[in-house]
Amino acid sequence: MELSKQNKIKNFFKRYGVMIVAGVFVVAIALTIGLTLPKAQQVSTPNLSFTVPMTDAQITKDFSDQDLQYNPILNRWETHLGIDFASENSAVYSVLDGTILSVTNNSLEGYVVEIEHADGFVSVYSSLSENVLVKEGDTVEGGQQIGEASNTATAEFEEAGLHFCLLKDGLEVDPNLYIDLQNK
Repeated sequence: MELSKQNKIKNFFKRYGVMIVAGVFVVAIALTIGLTLPKAQQVSTPNLSFTVPMTDAQITKDFSDQDLQYNPILNRWETHLGIDFASENSAVYSVLDGTILSVTNNSLEGYVVEIEHADGFVSVYSSLSENVLVKEGDTVEGGQQIGEASNTATAEFEEAGLHFCLLKDGLEVDPNLYIDLQNK
């Protein structure tokens, strides 16, 4: 009886072994390609002209959706799905025409303004001072001042700064793909 089972297994692998090996090989190649492709890919935005959220600013922490960055304030490693800016000029500007979705305040992010733009984009400005210049429902133009950077985001800053996020269709995207931050 046991010899019959061994023969059936041998016959199975003789008949289908090449297909099994080929299938495993194809899956391995697909996984390798899928895991090595860059995650952030620029979407064509021919009708949109983004501006910078702060002038004369330095990037203190860049966007990173794959590599962990150390957050000394929270004493932990984490991805960073936005860009942190610092500048002597604390004015913060809308990066694109849009409508104010919300103005909120919480202890981790400070004062936060969310702006809805065309083509499924939403920009998020965190760690603003309490003197926010817009309210929910307002329309703004790209380059219009919406507030000032501060240190209200206890999870991000000890000194004044802006934590800026950009979403496309509800997902965080790398702002570097849309905004020319070299000319900030």
